[in-house]
Amino acid sequence: MSSRISGSGTAPRTRLDVTLVDLLDDAVRTYGTREAFGRRHDSGWETLSLEEFRARAARQALGLLSLGIRAGDRVALFLDSDTRFCLADHACLLAGFPDVPLYLTQAEDVTRYVLDHCAARVLYVSDAERWAVVAGSLKVDGGPEIIVCFDGVLPPEAGAGGRRVLSAADLEDLGRAVESSDADAVTRLVKARSADEPATIIYTSGTTGRPKGVVLSHANLASNALLAFESLTGYRSGPDGEVVLSFLPMSHVFARTLCYGAIAHGSRIRFSTPDRIVEDLGTIRPTVFATVPRVLEKVYAGICAKTEAASGAKGAIARWGLRRARRTERSGPLDRLADRLVWTKWRQAFGGRLRFMPCGGAALDASLGSVLLRAGLPVLEGYGLTETSPVITVNRPGASRPGWVGTPLPHVEVRIEEDGEILTRGPHVMQGYYLEPEETRQVLDDDGWFRTGDIGELSADGSLRITDRKKSLFKLSTGKYVTPQPIENRLAAHPLVEQAVVVGAGRQFAAALVFPVEAALVRMARSLGLGENLAVADIVRNEAVRQEYARVMGEANAGVDPWVAVKRFLLVPEPVSVDNGLLTPTLKVRRGRVESRYESLIAAMYSDDFIEPVAPA
Repeated sequence: MSSRISGSGTAPRTRLDVTLVDLLDDAVRTYGTREAFGRRHDSGWETLSLEEFRARAARQALGLLSLGIRAGDRVALFLDSDTRFCLADHACLLAGFPDVPLYLTQAEDVTRYVLDHCAARVLYVSDAERWAVVAGSLKVDGGPEIIVCFDGVLPPEAGAGGRRVLSAADLEDLGRAVESSDADAVTRLVKARSADEPATIIYTSGTTGRPKGVVLSHANLASNALLAFESLTGYRSGPDGEVVLSFLPMSHVFARTLCYGAIAHGSRIRFSTPDRIVEDLGTIRPTVFATVPRVLEKVYAGICAKTEAASGAKGAIARWGLRRARRTERSGPLDRLADRLVWTKWRQAFGGRLRFMPCGGAALDASLGSVLLRAGLPVLEGYGLTETSPVITVNRPGASRPGWVGTPLPHVEVRIEEDGEILTRGPHVMQGYYLEPEETRQVLDDDGWFRTGDIGELSADGSLRITDRKKSLFKLSTGKYVTPQPIENRLAAHPLVEQAVVVGAGRQFAAALVFPVEAALVRMARSLGLGENLAVADIVRNEAVRQEYARVMGEANAGVDPWVAVKRFLLVPEPVSVDNGLLTPTLKVRRGRVESRYESLIAAMYSDDFIEPVAPA
């Protein structure tokens, strides 16, 4: 029998038929002149109030309409994840143009496919640097007719093929001219929008096969943002309330829904970048910081490395505090002492006043989640997909359960099929895949149930746990099924491991490719006296290094079923990255490509003369 749960509560305050334009319009009336957006610009911060933001977005919308772009036409966004993205996005929302965000790091041929498939008439770019990256994806003939650049001047070749090139300021001047002759132009745009019209088309990053365009409506995104923020018990609205730090790519729906919710609540939003997170956490001191597991894994790895390297009494105290955070049993007096001496310093690394830390995009290792929660870091792991706007379930403040991704939002239903697949239904589910009716029918039935492709289980209290991707499951030659994700997550949470991929379909046992953290390898080489300039490929062949990784694998294997445990592994002295095509732009491993690239290494692990260390039982 399948199990089923619906989101608790009816959320009477949350309308499900609002548009994203309504959310901004309401926020402008309530919080209009107060500072809202902030991004680094030149030597300081460029800030905008909600009123200024809406005025600029409206002028860009009117400017594009004056150039002949019509409601329903697609607009592509090749923009950095900051105020500029939000301005272009809201210009499109106001005018009825479904926008198509492009990942800044995806391959040129993928970008070309997306631009061609959606037939974008307009392309926004941040500046000349971004134009230089995306230019190779444009056809000489056809493609976007208008290029809009926010900062700087584009080279003359940007206008090749008769394209019109404008700055964002030029576009706003066109809109200002429309406003001067038609005072009600913006009001009509707001009233023209409907909750069920497409707001965006987000192309999935494609761990398998080509990208598909996920069509999300205003109602999908607006209701999801409102319901998700409603789950943050005690969230303080208004510019004197929460401070949101965003560094995630706006081309992904997680970051966008976060911003829509923050806008609706009049919160101050500051945009950071991955290379400035540490600095900005310290200076901005956010109360809301949405993140992904890989960032938390790296932060934890840094804490562990710094702790192990510390000497004297401070080092001893730091190591004791780390051990206490890892313990499952609690002791009031000792935990309070650890908090005062050690854990408070961890929280200071995040700015010292975090109240909510939503985490999604991939699975967070349960043991790491437990350590962070024990140390007072308010991790709220949730679950969702691009096709679900994205939030399906989330842990609530004060009730986080490591290893579980929380309960459904109000109005959201979750069902577990006989084979373990998670299905969901509600206002968050996409309208379908753009121009792909057959692909849509495969995942979305006539009753509105969407097949997530994930395997999971529901607890008695309605919490959801994800055990694996359905497509990641594989069968050994013994007939046993292996779910690789739990061990991969355990390994990736270790300070010595960057990524791990468990393999073994059709084989007698599970094996793994382990991608080490290069900096950790170098430190290990120094501690073993192997020299300062040894190549990574040489370090991983050292017997002492291999035995240390065998110990790590033994820890990851602890407590799992015998047929799931990894019996053999290889250290791969190469990174898994977006650049080499082994990671998607959202940092998910492309399992098929990894297995293809390292086919000979995988075969070697199953040969009779394999000499790598066997993982301890």
